Amino acid sequence: MYIHTYGDSASVVLIQPVYDLSGMDEEAAAIRAAAGRDICLTAVKVDSWNDDLSPWKAPAVFGRDPFGGGADSTLAAILDLCRDREKTYFIGGYSLAGLFALWASYRTDVFTGVAAASPSVWFPGFTDYMRDRRTHSRYVYLSLGDREEKAKDPLIASVGRCIREGHEILRSQGTDCLLEWNEGGHFKDAHLRTVRAFSWVLTKDGESV
Repeated sequence: MYIHTYGDSASVVLIQPVYDLSGMDEEAAAIRAAAGRDICLTAVKVDSWNDDLSPWKAPAVFGRDPFGGGADSTLAAILDLCRDREKTYFIGGYSLAGLFALWASYRTDVFTGVAAASPSVWFPGFTDYMRDRRTHSRYVYLSLGDREEKAKDPLIASVGRCIREGHEILRSQGTDCLLEWNEGGHFKDAHLRTVRAFSWVLTKDGESV
């Protein structure tokens, strides 16, 4: 695991697990501009995407690498970065990192908001997990590309149904939650979608101040 911060003096801290660090400078600048707030973006580059961000073990979907269920260890390391309770923390990410961020909000009350861009809510058992629990976060942003549920793999194609279910679960429990649809498939405009996700939760939090 490798940690890199973009702006380290702000009282608002965004935590984002990532696969690599390319484009993160631009993303941090775009979030500041869109939300109109000074932020510190903390990128957490994980060692194994499938292992470190999956909440429990599951069979392989892409290639031969199964999901290792190492999210608890990753969350413990991230919470070590969130010890200054004078600061406000948000967590978010894209794809499996978006799923991890959403899952983390059920495990701790540290994060004011969740920015889950195109999250992998097709992950086996995840909507059941949401249905049986309540998030600790005040704001949850969800998004999906309008072609993602047209995938050939039946499990991946279930993402549309799952994200609609997750959105309804959160709203029925009183969480301030937005589901936004974007044009294109899963791999289109990942940084832009993540900027929108963080900007929304930051704006909602700013409105309540």
